[in-house]
Amino acid sequence: MTQNKNKVAISIDSLSLRFGGLQALNDVSLEIRAGEILAIIGPNGAGKTSFFNCINGFYHPYQGEILYRGKDLTRLKPHKIAALGIARTFQNIELFSGLSALDNLMAARHIHMKRGALSGCLFFGPTRQEEIAHREEIEEIIDLLEMKSIRKKVVGSLPYGERKKVDLARALCMDPAVLLLDEPMAGMNVEEKEDMARFVLDIFELKKIPIVLIEHDMDVVMDITHRIAVLDFGIKIAEGQPEDIKNDERVLKAYLGEE
Repeated sequence: MTQNKNKVAISIDSLSLRFGGLQALNDVSLEIRAGEILAIIGPNGAGKTSFFNCINGFYHPYQGEILYRGKDLTRLKPHKIAALGIARTFQNIELFSGLSALDNLMAARHIHMKRGALSGCLFFGPTRQEEIAHREEIEEIIDLLEMKSIRKKVVGSLPYGERKKVDLARALCMDPAVLLLDEPMAGMNVEEKEDMARFVLDIFELKKIPIVLIEHDMDVVMDITHRIAVLDFGIKIAEGQPEDIKNDERVLKAYLGEE
């Protein structure tokens, strides 16, 4: 943990979201703090992905406030929020399946590119130097996530676990200040999960950024996170350190039901 572990990166206050008669989120308040890995857990349909979608602008809540560095995100468009430094992966992988892994990563760097379309077509001088600099950044991430063997392969031809890795790498290529991971280990075998958990810890240690992950594998959650928030039917029912959450009766009831 870093010295700034209690500094708030994103403050969510009284967040509520509704789809017609369905209350997806109900008065959810939570802090995403610097220097920690935070897990959002809960049964299927608890509102976890809806919570992420509000943070990065896919959904606009009818009530509540999301503050990032003093700026209200609740009405901003996704590309504006991404430009502020909030990156995410997706539960259902959203990659350019017809492009190579490398091209997918380069696409994520576009928010940092300063040259226009015309100079990009001519591709000389400053434009060429800019692309070289971005490629260097990408190569570091490829090394970090052990992707050298797939860097030039078409994403649509890759196994599921490798595509999840490309999705994580693409989010990192945005050079984020906050990283949101939506079920990064879903559908993986035990070995792939171990690798992904190791990558998440490596990113946290190297980048020193807050990481928020939605995950159903409770062993992974208990092993790598510093704090856990639990949602059930759109309501936050618990928040605390892993040991506290593991023994919380409300959490056990949400997951296991009552006799």
